[in-house]
Amino acid sequence: MLKLLLGLGLFAFGLAAAEDQAVAPSCSLAPGWTQDGQARFYTNENLYEYMDGNSEGYFSYNFQNMHGITCKQGETTFVIDISDMGDADDAFGWFSATRDLRQPAYQVGMGGQIVPRRLIFAKGKYYVEIAANPEGDFTAALQQWAAALDKLVPGSTSAPAALAWFPTGKLQTLKLAPESVLGLKLLKRGYVAQYDYGKAFVVQEDTPESAGAVMHSLRQRGAVMHSLRQRFGDTTAVKLGDDAFQSTDKYLGRMCFVRTGRYIAGYAIATPGMDPVALTAALVQKIH
Repeated sequence: MLKLLLGLGLFAFGLAAAEDQAVAPSCSLAPGWTQDGQARFYTNENLYEYMDGNSEGYFSYNFQNMHGITCKQGETTFVIDISDMGDADDAFGWFSATRDLRQPAYQVGMGGQIVPRRLIFAKGKYYVEIAANPEGDFTAALQQWAAALDKLVPGSTSAPAALAWFPTGKLQTLKLAPESVLGLKLLKRGYVAQYDYGKAFVVQEDTPESAGAVMHSLRQRGAVMHSLRQRFGDTTAVKLGDDAFQSTDKYLGRMCFVRTGRYIAGYAIATPGMDPVALTAALVQKIH
């Protein structure tokens, strides 16, 4: 039995290693490009050496490892990196955090963007990026590489299901917050949508029980902060989901929190005329 378990473990490790190596980029993916220097490989332990102090953002989104290579065509240099972010939520979350909201999206993978000297996209658990040098507009070449890398990288091209739960009217941004959703440490990780009138959020806990514990802590936190700094007002029970309450926050405005299964969701409304309870009720109907 022990030999069987060891064999299965080694087999699984071998499959993971094979997939990991399969996503390593190659300059031969696009015609006319040649490799410049050695291929790169980084993990949590040494990414900081490559990113020159900018690795913390990657770590916030569950970075596992990175395969990279530098390719040249004449005087043009493309620095190509593919990062394993652990899962599709984190890959898409890091893409959303790094894209330029002033520029249009580019249809590749789960979501992408091309600007004159940069390509980024997310697909499955992978985050793909190319930085181009020198100055110039490399859009056409980046589009060619986007198609080639899209074929190389495995994984779903469908955006995370949670994105469809949020209403699109008056939506400004929708991102994965890797920690402290709404600035509350109790809400460790979740999606936050910014609207003209406030914010909506969905946090996924490990289990319904852990979600219930967070709701209890939020209530306790509200009472404590009201006593000390009037951070929260008193909480009022609401008939939504498995457990819900509303409150008022000095900075976030009128809030509604609801637990449905292992999800905690709600709204923080900063402007008058919008009902956080009604908005939360509509949001809960879409969560599954």
